[in-house]
Amino acid sequence: MYRYSEFDHQFVRQRAAQFRDQLTRHLAGTLSADDFGHMRRQNGWYVQRHAPMARVAIPYGTLSSTQMRALARIARNHDRGYGHFTTRTNIQFNWIPLERAADVMDELAEVGMHGIQTCGNCIRNITADAFAGIARDEVADPRPFCEIMRQWSSLHPEFAALPRKFKIAVNGALEDRAATAWYDVGLQLRRNEAGELGFQVRVGGGMGRTPMIGSVIREFLPWPQLLAYLEAVLRVYNEFGRRDNIWKARIKVIVKAFGAEFTHKVEEEFAAILGNDGDGVAPLISEAELARVAAHFETPKGVADQAASTSVVASLDESPAYRRWRQRNVHPHRLAGHCAVTLSLKRPGQAPGDTTDRQMDAAAELADHFSAGELRVTHQQNLVLPWVREADLHRLWLEARESSFATPNVGLLTDMICCPGGDVCSLANARSIPVSAHIAERFDDLDELHDIGDISLNISGCINSCGHHHSGHIGVLGVDKDGEEWYQVTLGGTDGAGGHGPAAPGRVLGPAFRDSEIPDVIESLIETYLARRQGAGERFIDTFRRLGVEPFRAAANRARRDVAEPALVE
Repeated sequence: MYRYSEFDHQFVRQRAAQFRDQLTRHLAGTLSADDFGHMRRQNGWYVQRHAPMARVAIPYGTLSSTQMRALARIARNHDRGYGHFTTRTNIQFNWIPLERAADVMDELAEVGMHGIQTCGNCIRNITADAFAGIARDEVADPRPFCEIMRQWSSLHPEFAALPRKFKIAVNGALEDRAATAWYDVGLQLRRNEAGELGFQVRVGGGMGRTPMIGSVIREFLPWPQLLAYLEAVLRVYNEFGRRDNIWKARIKVIVKAFGAEFTHKVEEEFAAILGNDGDGVAPLISEAELARVAAHFETPKGVADQAASTSVVASLDESPAYRRWRQRNVHPHRLAGHCAVTLSLKRPGQAPGDTTDRQMDAAAELADHFSAGELRVTHQQNLVLPWVREADLHRLWLEARESSFATPNVGLLTDMICCPGGDVCSLANARSIPVSAHIAERFDDLDELHDIGDISLNISGCINSCGHHHSGHIGVLGVDKDGEEWYQVTLGGTDGAGGHGPAAPGRVLGPAFRDSEIPDVIESLIETYLARRQGAGERFIDTFRRLGVEPFRAAANRARRDVAEPALVE
């Protein structure tokens, strides 16, 4: 994994010192709330419904055990003892007093972490496949390119005040596990007929009020030209993006409005940038620079040594619990005798993605003992240990159970994606965590969950779609209806992974439901699927596509109640 250079460390420490000075002046009354608000947002600090919220960047989802322990200390000493891992592989702390914000920045800087560009109209934290560098279906490792883009985009003067926030995702495998079609820019590594490495470039994906799948504007871009092409895209966006309407400011709006003309403008700008190459202006990636960065992502030495001589030791434990865990939470690896393991953050009594300080410390210990000190944060709000020996699996399972990391539900209904919602977020129309809890209570039988099989359920508390409800096989969206919390349900969305077909937004079932109706609605949808699937092998999404929306709409409406009942959300 990438280790910060002395320049990197100096950069984040100076930024933390700068923020401390800004905070001191604000608390002393010499820096206005408006002026300080702009400065704190540049460092990932929001003011939410009840308290400040800090969003910490985890570039392409990779964490060291040292960094995880630092996050645990921040949760323990400055927050309420937990943090929330998001769909974009960041972590958020929702209860840190503003007076302690500079202390938190200093503690993050000591382990090479920060909140720079996790907020504001700039290039946000770049995401990638959680199995990058270890997946069997990988064309090329996307992490070196992610790191090069991180360094290029950090405080880029031309792109610090874009019309709206800008998100980039990169995938290096045949299966798109980075949901690239849903991003402002989605980059898919591929090889052309000559075997040369490059990128398919999508632009204009996004969720929000109008979900859109990104359009392919380049089928093959040679990798050295990546930064130059991104610069061309961003320049066109900066020039033509809407600044008069926040709801029409994302790049997806001009991609749709301009059509083919958008691609023409990007290619024209790209040619102009490459034309400056003789002056040393064009930001081309050299072989030497790629090799320098890629060296950080080589297989850890201890793991490489083990791979050469690993012999798998079969466990004598054949219990149903262990078999289920191996089936759901253990993933194939490119190295013989190794696997990747998901530490599930979906357990009863805890919100999806939430992790306590003790669990963070425990995850760091597991990473040190079993995974060369490295962890990954997934798009699905779980953690992954990427370097596990198959011979250690049973011991890992026993230790993971002690910290409630071994729930064998990866890819199942209760492996829900869920934003924090109205419990903390000032933008939310409704609370999402209690709804997820009531659904989890309804489906608490593992036998039933495994019979239902692969299905994604995503919940957002508002149209900003932090819970990615548009891409869920079942999506739940909180809406405000005359000052009350209601929930809209969509069906048939996908993020492009899992063999579920290309990325697509779900279809709205109809009018919104009361919060008290949602568990019954979900149960009715599942019952319809189980009754009408063609054999146990047909997945929910396949049954939905075969039957269409009408049988499911009718099932959902049967759960609608004519009289108001006490709210489940309290």
